[in-house]
Amino acid sequence: MALPPHLPDHGSVLAEVRKVRRAGVVRLRGLDTPELIRIARELPGQQGESATRSVEVLLRTAVAGLGGGTLQTAAEYSLGLAQGTRDWPAADRRRRAAEVYGVSVERFRKHHELMVLGQLTEQVLGIAGAPAAPAREVPATGRPVALPAAHRVLKPYVHGRPVSVTVHVHSVDLLRDVDVVVSPSNTYFALPAAYKSSVAATLRRAGAHKDPTGGLVEDSVHDELRGWAVRHGAPGRAALPGTVAATSAGALAAQGVRRIYHMAVAVPRFGTNDYDVQPADITRGVTRVFALLAEESRRFGPPLNSVCLPLSGAGRGGLSPLESFGALWAAVEAELARGAPWDVHFVVRRHARADLIERLLSDRADHDTGSR
Repeated sequence: MALPPHLPDHGSVLAEVRKVRRAGVVRLRGLDTPELIRIARELPGQQGESATRSVEVLLRTAVAGLGGGTLQTAAEYSLGLAQGTRDWPAADRRRRAAEVYGVSVERFRKHHELMVLGQLTEQVLGIAGAPAAPAREVPATGRPVALPAAHRVLKPYVHGRPVSVTVHVHSVDLLRDVDVVVSPSNTYFALPAAYKSSVAATLRRAGAHKDPTGGLVEDSVHDELRGWAVRHGAPGRAALPGTVAATSAGALAAQGVRRIYHMAVAVPRFGTNDYDVQPADITRGVTRVFALLAEESRRFGPPLNSVCLPLSGAGRGGLSPLESFGALWAAVEAELARGAPWDVHFVVRRHARADLIERLLSDRADHDTGSR
């Protein structure tokens, strides 16, 4: 069926979207994208705007229409629309988009990227054929997108036995009624400043006791961890990667969090602000977490039973989310395979990473049930 004369064909729009992927939105002004410009100028409120500004609005609208999850996140990284990525080189944007899917850059380029850009092109074409509306606060499909769940209960199989794990998609300080939260640490057990954004900094901030005006009364988690280092003869010197130190949860006890296990996995590079994280150290550390949980459990009433693990090393540590979760899961699977009773949780901040975990564990469930 012939397309209406006002609607461009898929191939020409896809070619222009691929130009934007290579250049990034920061270089839109220098690109030859006549179809995108024409569609963008028909958007409500874009009359009189510059072509560059209108095309970026069009692309952001099309990306929003992808409905969240890994598809939308990969599209944002691919074009440079994700926060802080406007001026990233094309190779860096492609690498980060590949991490969203947990695949190699080459596999992403040959397979996933074609799908991502193709779906984005479909959204652009939908916008081109859609009637004008005062505002586009829903996707181009016309259907509102439901908010993704902040808590997901997954049912993978471990050695032929179904187990249950929970994935939380929010900041670690919002956890409720989880006995033990694991905090990735450097090998010196030196906590970052409380105003920073890492898991360790967030737990330090949330565990501190404050007065009614927000003033600091007691830096509980920091002080206890420093005391642990003194008692174990480790102040000022590095512990072995995989070492785990236990403290109370400080003010987080009001939320039902009872212990914080500080897991040393980040090895600082001397004379720099950088550090290295090895997957084997994560696996070793999580194994020690479970051993410490078994040691401590019966000292508490009721006994400690649940533990929550963040992805470790998937930020400045240099590991991809796939590598980080694989290292965590190796220890978790070994523990659950022997019939351990622990209630296991994971916490991530972004739905794309929760999607990755869900896909990996769903693949395990499908594989195990299919082979029985």
